[in-house]
Amino acid sequence: MPQMRKLSSGADEVSAEEFYRDPPDGVRVNMVASLDGAAAFGGRVRPLSDPVDHQLLRAMRAYADVVLVGAGTVRAETYGPVQLTEEQARYRLERWGLDTPPPIAVVTRTGNVPPGSPLFAGGVRPIVVTTRRVAETRGAALGESADIVVAGDDSVEMPALMAALRDRGFGRILCEGGPTLLHDLVTHDLVDEMCLTLAPRLAGPQTLPASSGPTVQAPRTLSLEHALINDDFLYLRYGRRTQRG
Repeated sequence: MPQMRKLSSGADEVSAEEFYRDPPDGVRVNMVASLDGAAAFGGRVRPLSDPVDHQLLRAMRAYADVVLVGAGTVRAETYGPVQLTEEQARYRLERWGLDTPPPIAVVTRTGNVPPGSPLFAGGVRPIVVTTRRVAETRGAALGESADIVVAGDDSVEMPALMAALRDRGFGRILCEGGPTLLHDLVTHDLVDEMCLTLAPRLAGPQTLPASSGPTVQAPRTLSLEHALINDDFLYLRYGRRTQRG
């Protein structure tokens, strides 16, 4: 058996935010999971999360060009526009010349994004990524408060979605779930980095959204870049072993 390195919860203190400052030019995923593999409890992430995880989520948003999220997660978590601290806003301006927070891009196959959602309550105009069919039937209503991006005829196709975001100049893409969107990204081998908060909690059986379409033929391998620990929560960052060709 090989020699292993012990992860210590000793007194060494680091600024966790600095470990996430250099996202890849590609898709970074930020998720939380319980010890028994649940991505949510009662349909929401908050029962599995902690204050540090919330801070890291806000920090990672500051380093993104766009925040990608599924419509189900927007509804369950009552998403609003990205809010930045003064320091985060200054960092974006000095590092990349960006003077606004990143927009939220909502992925929806049905167009079921509540018009009264806090997402539309001001700030940077959100993006609704949907199908041609939904754009033709509901695009006028959705377009009153969001930019519409078509990425497929009857389903949202991940390669078309990525191409549309890059056409808008969004190279650093932060995906915040949910599980169905993550599945689609993994299936198309589009995940460049995975940031996972492992919560010291057991959630029990949880209802998962139905998934259809192709599956992964072989597991993808990522490389551990750092592991941080705080109050028994483990914050992991994994990246691709090699850059895209």
